Amino acid sequence: MTPAMPPTLVLVTGAGGFIGSHLVQTLLSRGHRVRALVRYSSHGGCGFLSDIDGAPGDRLEIVRGDVTDARCVREAVRGCGTVFHLAALIGIPYSYVAPHSYVAVNIHGTLNVLEAARDERVDRVLVTSTSEVYGTARYTPIDEEHPLQAQSPYSATKIGADALATSYGRAFGLPVAIVRPFNTFGPRQSSRAVIPTIITQALHADAIRVGSLVPVRDMVYVADTAAGFVALAESDAAVGRATNLATGVGVTVGELVERIQRIVGRSLPVIEEAQRVRPEASEVFTLLGNAEAARRDAGWSPAVDLDEGLRRTVEWFRRHADTRAVGEYRV
Repeated sequence: MTPAMPPTLVLVTGAGGFIGSHLVQTLLSRGHRVRALVRYSSHGGCGFLSDIDGAPGDRLEIVRGDVTDARCVREAVRGCGTVFHLAALIGIPYSYVAPHSYVAVNIHGTLNVLEAARDERVDRVLVTSTSEVYGTARYTPIDEEHPLQAQSPYSATKIGADALATSYGRAFGLPVAIVRPFNTFGPRQSSRAVIPTIITQALHADAIRVGSLVPVRDMVYVADTAAGFVALAESDAAVGRATNLATGVGVTVGELVERIQRIVGRSLPVIEEAQRVRPEASEVFTLLGNAEAARRDAGWSPAVDLDEGLRRTVEWFRRHADTRAVGEYRV
């Protein structure tokens, strides 16, 4: 493990998103200047960056653009010492509907970041992967040597992006590391995701509607994930390979429903809906990670356990949930 990187200008792509906004918050708290690339929209919003309390304006520069635009990416990268690349399309169900857009953003967008980082000679690039690249586990806990198995168009594009990142390290000497978080949860997460879906229904509905209750997930609280990104950016040992961020503790969707209802203090009927179930050959039944490499090489380990993370997340959704959409299934 190398010393903490000195305060410098860093770029975060996908900065207005769930994990991206928490990462920006973490970097600002450690004294860095952050250039935050958020996707342009006509209403001029900056996503969840607006939720960061007291963000210092002189250390946070918001840039609007799109990672599929090579010129935009090059201008965003210029002058930055470290690049955290998080921008991606992540909804698995929507990848069945619009696979071309996933290729454009997740593969071509990553190529644009790598090319710009190479030309601008940045000190470190972190490319965000996902535990979905492993597919249904052949063994658990899953370490970084586990075979990659594309079981959705989303996971296929992330495997492609990972391969591009690895190739740029080997072919051009780009100091790139791949961070592979398991299922991250916490405040600001889209209500499309499983834990917010359960929480909002437990708080406001008369039943909890889910897909399959059987899949096992390794849930990492978002503050721990953000800390893991920074730790890996500071680790020379992480360069040139993928590193998992995981707790090593698995929980089924059914168990999540039980835990969340206990925290909320309600007991509701649970309804499994066919429209929420992924195609059988695409479903990933067990994601349980081994994060020994992150502990060994970056000194990272999760600090927030599942129940505490769920309590914090429930409290956030008590204050922020849009009750008009509770229980509605969105791809």
